[in-house]
Amino acid sequence: MTRNEIYKAVINILSEIVEDEDWAALGMEDNLKGKLESMDFLDVIMELRKRYGVEVPEADYGKFATLKGCVDYLEPFLASK
Repeated sequence: MTRNEIYKAVINILSEIVEDEDWAALGMEDNLKGKLESMDFLDVIMELRKRYGVEVPEADYGKFATLKGCVDYLEPFLASK
């Protein structure tokens, strides 16, 4: 997957989990945790595991604070998919 495809995949997951938020308007450096409740954040992590087989250890959750952080973290795992 390219960075753009990863970005779209994350936006798609966010949109499915929290439907009433305009995720398309989210900037790459905007804080996700400010827009997600704790359980929603965990749902995003679980959905990434389910769809793409990416295991995210709890110690790495902080790397998902922004959309850019998500893409940066996921890129090495999804580049070959």
